[in-house]
Amino acid sequence: MKNVEAIATNVIDVSLRLHRDLGPGLLESVYETVLAAKLSKLGYSVARQRSIDIEFEGLRFDGAFRIDLMIEDQLLIEIKSVERLNAAHAKQLLTYLRLTKRSLGLLINFGGETLKEGLRRIVNDHPSFAPSRLRVNQT
Repeated sequence: MKNVEAIATNVIDVSLRLHRDLGPGLLESVYETVLAAKLSKLGYSVARQRSIDIEFEGLRFDGAFRIDLMIEDQLLIEIKSVERLNAAHAKQLLTYLRLTKRSLGLLINFGGETLKEGLRRIVNDHPSFAPSRLRVNQT
């Protein structure tokens, strides 16, 4: 099993290059397709538009929602192509993390002028340690 922090680092690096090379304003599906292909080329297992079933109060709901990208069955990625992210976007990803019992997700908005302003790291019961880019003693 690959380290989710290392996966996230690679996803961010590829996303930055995509935004720089393709620019803002394309449909979400374009960014999703290209990002998935680039990550697959790096050797990652990538599931696109993964359908998720949920159970609530004894009822089962098949295909209740779809995750844009699931990397290595660990990291959820929600892709947007809007002028500016809002609080609902982060809440959506956090809910997906809770329902799938995953710890880390990336909300990536390719619609802004720079990707830096459109990148959010969303955590759900994630182990408390510094993000991979901030760690000094990486192994």
